[in-house]
Amino acid sequence: MPFFYLYIMTREEQFMLEAIALSRQGMLNGEGGPFGCVIVKGDTIVGRGWNQVTSTNDPTAHAEVVAIRDACKNLGVFQLDGCEIYTSCEPCPMCLGAIYWARPAKLYFANTRYDAATAGFDDAFIYEELPLPVESRKIATSCLCRDHAFSVFEEWMIKADKKEY
Repeated sequence: MPFFYLYIMTREEQFMLEAIALSRQGMLNGEGGPFGCVIVKGDTIVGRGWNQVTSTNDPTAHAEVVAIRDACKNLGVFQLDGCEIYTSCEPCPMCLGAIYWARPAKLYFANTRYDAATAGFDDAFIYEELPLPVESRKIATSCLCRDHAFSVFEEWMIKADKKEY
């Protein structure tokens, strides 16, 4: 008599498979690279995103950023307190920054940044640039008009009705 092993997926695996399905769907639709993301609150998907860089001509339209925008719009918030992010690949530096600004409770990813590099999506140069002093980075960068700009920060610091984040 054959032995059958019944495997029941965890809720986390089910949400990750949804993110992976979005990565495939967006890729097959020609909307961008093979990246997908879902954002979950409780047991409900509140945001979905897939890479739309090439279809929208927007270099920031990565799956995680699109999903964060969708979730925040759907929830009517600017931070994702208590949410979980499931993304088909380890976030690039831009997306990781966006995720930290969104402040979710947990982040799950499937493919690693090294898997992405193997597939032709190599973010290593960005990781290498970040710790460099501004004057040593490949994109020429200069600080300009700081005194004028800082006066706006000073106004912000004393603004009584500001909404902090």
